[in-house]
Amino acid sequence: MTTEAPPLDTSTAPTARQVWSRARGIALAAVLILAAAVGMAAVRSADRHGTLDPRSADPYGSRAVAQLLAARGVSTRVVATLDEARSAAGPDTTVLVAVPDLLTGPQQTTLHRATADSGGRTVLVAPGGSSVERLAPGVTADPASSVHSTLAPHCALPEARRAGTADTGGVRYTTTHLDADSCYPGERLATMLRVPAASGNGDTIVLGAPDILYNDRLDEQGNASLALQLLGSRPHLVWYLPSVSDSSATDGGERKDFLDLLPRGWLWGTLQLFVAAVLAAFWRARRFGPLVPEKLPVAIRASESAEGRARLYRKANARDRAATALRSATRIRLAPLVGVPASQAHSPEALLPALSAHLPGDGQSPHSLLFGPPPGDDAALVALTDQLDALEREVRHS
Repeated sequence: MTTEAPPLDTSTAPTARQVWSRARGIALAAVLILAAAVGMAAVRSADRHGTLDPRSADPYGSRAVAQLLAARGVSTRVVATLDEARSAAGPDTTVLVAVPDLLTGPQQTTLHRATADSGGRTVLVAPGGSSVERLAPGVTADPASSVHSTLAPHCALPEARRAGTADTGGVRYTTTHLDADSCYPGERLATMLRVPAASGNGDTIVLGAPDILYNDRLDEQGNASLALQLLGSRPHLVWYLPSVSDSSATDGGERKDFLDLLPRGWLWGTLQLFVAAVLAAFWRARRFGPLVPEKLPVAIRASESAEGRARLYRKANARDRAATALRSATRIRLAPLVGVPASQAHSPEALLPALSAHLPGDGQSPHSLLFGPPPGDDAALVALTDQLDALEREVRHS
């Protein structure tokens, strides 16, 4: 009595240990990148806390200029909503918009209408292309920023001439207003503009960079002089810090989507992460030297492999692939029988003349059998198989 041996476990699915050993490098790299990103964000947020806030004593805050203005009798009031900024506009007031790009299009249009004829001064800090066109019509922002930060005035504006060189730089602007003052040119385009109002004594100041308002830059160059003159021309200063939580951002206007709320440079950061991921994938996919053949866990008969492939061809209705495989194998076996090198077995010009010499002239043309079109149905495929076998037997017997 014989007993059957238990079947061998031939599963090729990776185990948990194998999966971990393969993925631990990528997982470690992802953790390190995430930790570095969190650390950089924390450091950056700490350094930039209270940016352009006149109540902040941080390096990027503006408390120093607010205190200097207070010593000269200029009161500073911080507002965070559009309604407060609109109601505060007047002939004796300077309205400073710290981050104009945070405002929606309708907000910018509304603010311009409130300040254009107020007779006061409006100071826009580094507005972008779409923002400056709404807040200061006739002014256009150049896509390329100035590479220099410390610039000379090169204009007739008294405030700029008294201040001298200053850290303006940043965004560059052009204007269609003939009576505008274009100051601190960087690569021939102004980084500070003064555009007089169409009526009254008001005007609009467009700054290409906020550097002259920072606490840690106020004592450099002529920054303090320029900032005090621009912001201290009226007895009252309204410091508008736009907020994304302002209800006017959604009341009848366009709503900022998620991409608008992301900080500048997020696209380059995403591109860097993508490059890092590609390099990590390349690192994990590399191999050293040629592939090493391994023994199969079990021996599989050739007939089983042929039957398995035939079932796959039949399931996919791949008669063309099956016919191509049959014809290719037949040509390879016929070539040495008729004296044709194996490298030319698939060349009709070399194989067919030699094959015709071993066949009678009244038989079926070998060209249609070995190089013809694919069969149209399963019956034609079976017939092609029989004809190829018959052709090979005839050549062998000859």
